[in-house]
Amino acid sequence: MQFELRLSVAAVLAASAVLAACGQKTETPAAPAASGGNAAAAPAADAQVVKLASVAPMSGSQAHYGKDNANGVLMAVDDLNQQGVTIGGKPVRFEAVVEDDAADPTQGTAVAQKLCDSKVNGVVGHLNSGTTIPASKIYNDCELPMVTGAATNPALTKNGYKTTFRIIANDNTLGAALANQAKAFGLKRVAVIDDRTAYGQGLAEVFAAVAKQNGIEVVSQQFTNDKATDFMAILTAVKAQNPDGIFYGGMDAQAGPMLRQMEQLGLTTQKYFGGDGICTTELAKLSGGSKPLLNVVCAEGGASLTKMPGGLAWRERYEKAFPGQFQIYSPYTYDATMLIVDAMKRANSADPKVYLAQLAASDYAGVTSKISFDETGDMKNAPSTLYQYVDGKKKAMD
Repeated sequence: MQFELRLSVAAVLAASAVLAACGQKTETPAAPAASGGNAAAAPAADAQVVKLASVAPMSGSQAHYGKDNANGVLMAVDDLNQQGVTIGGKPVRFEAVVEDDAADPTQGTAVAQKLCDSKVNGVVGHLNSGTTIPASKIYNDCELPMVTGAATNPALTKNGYKTTFRIIANDNTLGAALANQAKAFGLKRVAVIDDRTAYGQGLAEVFAAVAKQNGIEVVSQQFTNDKATDFMAILTAVKAQNPDGIFYGGMDAQAGPMLRQMEQLGLTTQKYFGGDGICTTELAKLSGGSKPLLNVVCAEGGASLTKMPGGLAWRERYEKAFPGQFQIYSPYTYDATMLIVDAMKRANSADPKVYLAQLAASDYAGVTSKISFDETGDMKNAPSTLYQYVDGKKKAMD
């Protein structure tokens, strides 16, 4: 059964990557075995089809995040089909629609419009704030609920869109937590670098502001982009200011090479701070085992797996279905999928316009935490966790 699931998911992800350039979608009926349920629970062939979309970068340097996001949705869809869900007294068969936004705002809005036009029943995504923020307007205009478990820029929920929900802490929480940790370390001088994306810039601005409030001097502010691989000029300018800490607002595809280049320049004692974008299992590989990895402190919006209500058991199931693919967000995309369906069940309808009110009123006990929303669509009392890397593995700080 687990072997069958891996084949199904591999086919989905391979097809998604191939079709990304032309913007086509990949639809998959629920994969057959993530939950290990019995076939008798599967929905009838004539069941109502409910389509749930996963949108994330499935191609390019951030594809490992996107695949992890999609995996969470696929697991949830499989579990739901094994349960044999009924909505409004009718049996339902769930299908996942996996879309690639390539972490590009233009492609992200095109995908959002396509999902509106194709009338999917709900959206889990996007991953990047830079794609999620413009896409959120399109979803709002067509009254299609979207739940993100990854996009952290606070601006996402400031537009008053009733269809926008987030089940992870935002950058105000993460940036402040990192700056407060810098103070706890006794740092006096920090450099701030960001990739100029909505995510990276937003997180860097929060970190810098709170650092200054904490009496820490920002001695250098540098900029790069989310496609860069050469940071020698930036790091040379940073080194000249003799900081005792460096903050990077961006993703692991840039943070890994940056850590390697820091070692080349002798920047091996400085603490290195970043948000959930760098806080991945992949970072250790991308950094090539460089010494600065030992100095990394990164923040995630959520509890550690050991402190999530169902985290460890869920991770064990995930590894059986998708060995070696876990990054960060799949538990949240799993919960986001389940949350949408819970709202459908309570509304007795899979119609987005009908179940939206129930989604806003959610009080759902998920794998990651208990989920409810404030009036803006942000999660109430969203936790955050700081991590370090020990022996090349990410470990929560006590």
